[in-house]
Amino acid sequence: MKSKRNVAKPAKAPKLSRTHAPDHMTPADWQRALRRQFGREQVFGLENLGTEPFFSEFRVDNPESRSNYRVAIRGTRPGDNFCACPDYATNELGTCKHIEFTLTRLVKKRGAKAAFARGFQPAFSELYLRNDGERTIHFRAGTDCPARVAKAAAVLFDVSHGWRLPEARFNELGRFLADAVKTGHELRAYDDVLNFVAGRSDASRRATALDAMFPRGAADPLLKKLLKAPLYPYQAEGALFAVRAGRTLIGDEMGLGKTIQAIAATEILARHFGVSKVLVVCPTSLKYQWQSEILRFSGRASRVVAGSLVQRQNEYAEEDFCKITNYEKLKSDLDLISAWAPELVIVDEAQRIKNWNTIAAKALKRIDSPYAVVLTGTPLENKLEELVSIVQFVDQHRLGPTWKMLHEHQLKDEAGRVTGYTRLEEIGETLAPIMIRRRKSEVLLQLPNRTDQNLLVPMTEMQMAHHTENADIVAKIVQRWRKTKFLSDQDQRRLTCALQNMRMSCNSTYLLDQETDHGVKADELAALFEGLFIQPEAKAVVFSQWTRTHEIVIRRLKKIGIGYVSFHGGVPSERRPALVERFRDDPDCRVFLSTDAGSTGLNLQHASTLVNMDLPWNPAVLEQRIARIHRMGQRKPVQIVNYVAKGTIEEGMLSVLAFKRSLSAGILDGGTGEISLGSSRLNRFMKDVENVTGRMGEGEAMAVLEEAVNVAAASDELKEDATSGEANIGDAGTRPKAIAVETAPQDASPEPWSGLLQFGVELVSALSAPDDGATAHPWVERDPATGARSLKLPLPPPDTVRRLADALSAISDALLRKGVSKTEAAEGVR
Repeated sequence: MKSKRNVAKPAKAPKLSRTHAPDHMTPADWQRALRRQFGREQVFGLENLGTEPFFSEFRVDNPESRSNYRVAIRGTRPGDNFCACPDYATNELGTCKHIEFTLTRLVKKRGAKAAFARGFQPAFSELYLRNDGERTIHFRAGTDCPARVAKAAAVLFDVSHGWRLPEARFNELGRFLADAVKTGHELRAYDDVLNFVAGRSDASRRATALDAMFPRGAADPLLKKLLKAPLYPYQAEGALFAVRAGRTLIGDEMGLGKTIQAIAATEILARHFGVSKVLVVCPTSLKYQWQSEILRFSGRASRVVAGSLVQRQNEYAEEDFCKITNYEKLKSDLDLISAWAPELVIVDEAQRIKNWNTIAAKALKRIDSPYAVVLTGTPLENKLEELVSIVQFVDQHRLGPTWKMLHEHQLKDEAGRVTGYTRLEEIGETLAPIMIRRRKSEVLLQLPNRTDQNLLVPMTEMQMAHHTENADIVAKIVQRWRKTKFLSDQDQRRLTCALQNMRMSCNSTYLLDQETDHGVKADELAALFEGLFIQPEAKAVVFSQWTRTHEIVIRRLKKIGIGYVSFHGGVPSERRPALVERFRDDPDCRVFLSTDAGSTGLNLQHASTLVNMDLPWNPAVLEQRIARIHRMGQRKPVQIVNYVAKGTIEEGMLSVLAFKRSLSAGILDGGTGEISLGSSRLNRFMKDVENVTGRMGEGEAMAVLEEAVNVAAASDELKEDATSGEANIGDAGTRPKAIAVETAPQDASPEPWSGLLQFGVELVSALSAPDDGATAHPWVERDPATGARSLKLPLPPPDTVRRLADALSAISDALLRKGVSKTEAAEGVR
């Protein structure tokens, strides 16, 4: 009898590397072996859900991730089995770690060798989906399969290719299943098979219906009436493309109106394809922007999901057409979202899910909906894997398995480091059915001369503390004025100072204390530039009233390596031309930072993007800023981005007054610290202040507070992502996001008579000024010899006069078309 000590143990196979394929293995065999190796090492739980010991359905539990998947075992070859996990669905290997774990446990049981040699021989028949290289539908006849069903299957399926269903015969599958049911024979058709067939069938029907609805495509007149704002041809094309694809990625460059394309696609799906539940997923700071845009363009109401878990539960229970949530809430609200069952999911700023391993990305990919529209101006920023992660939500099978794509397109050195990519045009061809991307240069003739965007950004808690403190001062002064209709010089100075502090707090706490830097705008500007400066020749002008804003912006620009110049009143006049020349001629100088010292006299039309970090309250100053780039010699469409702090005095001015032209120049824009206002002008001004600051009611304050909480939550979650074992440390999103939501490009130039209106207000003020030296109007001059008063009138700018003449001519023409004579029109004016 041999001693057990003398029995040699079989040599243990060397452990496979997860980064380098052995020379003797194909990439596919290596990937299967890795999953086999990993599956054997696991301590998963296993439960048999059927009655057969081997060829059955099992539940595999992962105690670490607290997830479980259904595994069906039919054999030992790749493709024989099935698992409900995402990896099996996309890897095209025919196996996964859950299947390999299950097989490892089963083959150790008594009778396993004989059972697997005999093979799977069930009484029932099956329709199943193989996923070993491509997705194909196959038929397996059971031992009790009637001759009638077997004969019909032999006609429908390709017997020479393992009883595979040709794609051209997909539409015949329904009749085959119905006939099989009539025989009483059990024919199992699994969900993945039925979903695969249904998706192809729906796409075919949708394409046929769209061709009938809009026979002229993007030029069809019906599309012009789809929304409350007209679509440009390329936008109509994008909306139709999204509906035709069903699940799509709109990757247009920034400023081309991805938001309105998504809303237009939503409207088509709602009116013609039965969509009644839409979920918008976006950064926290864009939720209310989306709500506003949906109402503006489609007239539909939408619900922003916010507040505590109990509040969100109640909100998901409501019957709404559209609900809007943010990335940070996806994981905690997955069950609520699933129960609500959205039919269309719109994902804005999708670069937030470029790292597949983040919490947000994993949660989003678990939301099941027949339709999806994904928006991002930067689908690929650094690595090919980023594009894969975004596309996986749109169509998890489109790019094939990640291992295969990287093997075919990555270039590596001898050490295995990635040095580049090859044959990328093939990836573009693969994505063509689901992704549409246009550059500004491609649709230049369709773009307006100027597009304005008012972008709401959240306030941090520290910002709101400063803002609220000064708002309380304003409220007390307003209340005192309301009672007495009089303010002392001291109150006027305190009012001006408090209003100025409220505006400064909207940019950053640094403007107030020069120590802390609590604020979102500078981070949002940096994020905006990361997308904008992908275009090699793009340049931008950034305006702020305060040089301290320049300081916090410069920190961000240095961090991301963007060249800049800073132009302000403290720059000596002899140095100013050199700054302009450097911005114009140096390709590495991408940003021109300026205070209102640069709002006149500078020609900066080699930039096509202008950002206002804070809006001047005088519309003339705003137009002077914009005229630095929107002027003769500008060959590109101009994009204006206005950052507006949500729930603050900035939003109040924007929405209530719309830059009301009656505000006198300089009250809050660079005027003296002590301002003396005449009684009539004081009354007008105080009413404006009351209207603006009075808009921040309790509901608005709560919304702002929630924004601040969400900003903090986003920061915490991103820290959690960054510390997870497989997280990509380079993942964007380490700051609260408010990347621009592009709206419909419109002619955003001011009313042609706005300049004249401002002029008229000042003229009336001059004529009504008292005849005394204390309150003399600057336009009124007194002859020192005779004491006679005369009026010195500054002429309106020529451009204002020209636009006014054009507008009056257009009004006249319109009246004539309605049958009103010029004489009648003149009498009506009188």
